[in-house]
Amino acid sequence: MSQLNKECLPEGFAYFPNVISFNKSLTLYDHLVDSIPWQQPQIQVYGKYHRIPRLQCFIADREVRYGYSGKSLDNVAWLPALSAMRQRLQRQYAKEFNALLLNWYRDGLDTMGWHSDDEKELGAAPLIVSVSLGAPRMFKIRHRQTREVTSIMLETGSCLLMSGESQRDYEHSLPKQTKVTQGRINLTFRTVG
Repeated sequence: MSQLNKECLPEGFAYFPNVISFNKSLTLYDHLVDSIPWQQPQIQVYGKYHRIPRLQCFIADREVRYGYSGKSLDNVAWLPALSAMRQRLQRQYAKEFNALLLNWYRDGLDTMGWHSDDEKELGAAPLIVSVSLGAPRMFKIRHRQTREVTSIMLETGSCLLMSGESQRDYEHSLPKQTKVTQGRINLTFRTVG
């Protein structure tokens, strides 16, 4: 894989375009839209319950338990296409990935606020492999101390690696983009301990 914009991204982040061909990425997007048992759970914010502004699904090995914002996620079994992708990534990075969080942003109004994937189950310096399918979306990375923001457009078929101290030192988000009318699915392969 050839990396793009290495000098533009903060330490711990690497972006690889065209990891999956354009046509294959859109075919996989359509397959996942139809095959995944999507959920839209509620989270509590300032004492009120709200549905998250996206759909999601947590795929993991049977024994894996994971959650965020005080919510435990229910495991779904691996689909063959995603299991094959996991095996390729495990060979590529010499790392066991036992979980996959999928987020479906149905259009530019679906979002993810500023956060870090720093739950204790992921370990101190997790490797998270993030694959994008569907409409391009702007992804933002913000340093926790300096508040400096880096923006990168995540294209269909691309891969963003987050590793090392990235979750300790930075937050990331997927802001609203009202002009985006198509959907995007994000797959984040993780190791949950």
